[in-house]
Amino acid sequence: MQPDWCAGMIDTSTAGNISIGLAGWSYPDWTGYVYPKGLKDYLGFIAPYFDCIEINSTFYRPPEARLAAGWAKKVEELSGFFFTAKLHQDVTHKGEILPEMVGAFRDGLGPLSSQGRLRHLLAQFSYAFTDSPANRDHLSRIRDGFSDIANLTLELRHASWQADHAAEFLRSLQASVANLDYPVGSQSYKPWITGIGEHSYLRLHGRNSEKWFSKGAGRDEVYNYLYGAEEVKQIANRAAEIATMSKSLTLIANNHYQGKEAVNALQIKALITGGKVAVPPLLLERYPQLKEIAR
Repeated sequence: MQPDWCAGMIDTSTAGNISIGLAGWSYPDWTGYVYPKGLKDYLGFIAPYFDCIEINSTFYRPPEARLAAGWAKKVEELSGFFFTAKLHQDVTHKGEILPEMVGAFRDGLGPLSSQGRLRHLLAQFSYAFTDSPANRDHLSRIRDGFSDIANLTLELRHASWQADHAAEFLRSLQASVANLDYPVGSQSYKPWITGIGEHSYLRLHGRNSEKWFSKGAGRDEVYNYLYGAEEVKQIANRAAEIATMSKSLTLIANNHYQGKEAVNALQIKALITGGKVAVPPLLLERYPQLKEIAR
């Protein structure tokens, strides 16, 4: 049964092709909010509560097969659980697509892809990455290098990619373009539904506009945002709508500070499935509003 505050609001018929998860699982500020002190196995603890997890570490350093094999081992009992992984910043922010990097992703994520545990590679770009001939060529080279590893998903943030001719080009790549929930300005990419790609992606960054557009704000400040009940309903309805147009939808919450992404992901999961969900005990203690969806 749906919680009282969302009864009758959400179309749960698409729940079967929506997977809900977290952006990362290793944050120091999660101790005392999500993880009890002294916990060693973060992934093994948190994975059973969700459908998937986005690997963020690959943005900073190439994946290693031994680590990926360990991750696969930790979730081997979780039927249907999968990972997504961010492409390295050298590819998305420096414009470098070296054969060594392509090989590192193919080999390093091999233990996941070989077991059907890798669904998306996410290429996240900055606002500075605008629609231009050079950048179109760069996207084509990313597709050529990485699209055989997993479904390629592009996170574009500049409004120039919304133009009809840009959207036509993006469709020609046969990649997905991520749907985003984040603070927007006049030059932000902001379709309600991108409609590009068979396997959709919805990424939640929070709506902390003041810090998002502040050059001096730190990472924790930017992502320190807890979606309220009405905002969660809106996101769940948006997810259900996207899912009707897609073979699958992966929804990843990235408002990670002090476990807020876990709170909102669980709330959305309860809305989408129409039932109560398992909640980590410490998270329930820190965020008592979860009591109405906790089983």
